[in-house]
Amino acid sequence: MSKKYSKKESKEEKRARRAVNFDRYKKSLKFGFYCISHPLDGFWKLTHEHKGSMAAANTILILAIFTRIIKLKYTSFLFLQVYWEDINILLYIASILFPLALWVVGNWALTTLFDGKGRLGDVYMGTCYGMLPYPLIQLPLMIVSNFVTIEEGQFYSVLSVLSLVWCLILIVCGMGQIHAYSAGKTLLFTVASLFAVLVMIFLLMIFFSMVTQGVAYFISIGRELMYRM
Repeated sequence: MSKKYSKKESKEEKRARRAVNFDRYKKSLKFGFYCISHPLDGFWKLTHEHKGSMAAANTILILAIFTRIIKLKYTSFLFLQVYWEDINILLYIASILFPLALWVVGNWALTTLFDGKGRLGDVYMGTCYGMLPYPLIQLPLMIVSNFVTIEEGQFYSVLSVLSLVWCLILIVCGMGQIHAYSAGKTLLFTVASLFAVLVMIFLLMIFFSMVTQGVAYFISIGRELMYRM
């Protein structure tokens, strides 16, 4: 009886823990709306007071990627012309995640050297939370695009650009609050982080070029040996 009771109790504890974790997830996801309306206070609390969560950050990132993909399909051809035969969805997703990863690593690496308070996970979380306006604006715009004419397209274009500008402003504000930097220092390290991304892309291109040449060299040697044998 005691074993059965203990098993039942452990299941109840697991269920309660899941409920607590899910409740925290909902609160951290809802906190994203506070961040985009109160960026300075919101991003400070996001990491320094642990108001955010990796689960919520991942959800926002997935939602942004999902929005970007379905926007290709359901936006009116008057505003976005897509040639599906030239699009590889996996490569398209990688083209979003790869720059994001380089930005997170580059910003964290530089700010760590100059008294930045944020950890690698904090930079990732702040960047993802800063992307929240993109799906919030782009999803309704995608629907609206199918009901407006080309003459009314200025409204669509302005709001589309606004969503991107809003995201950029939020990410910059978020980095400043996460690392506890002044406005000037935040802008400086934002530019430096972008430069670091370009440097990393250049180094990766050189690395893969060398690897490709090395593989081609050994393949040619192998073929030569096979012909002589």
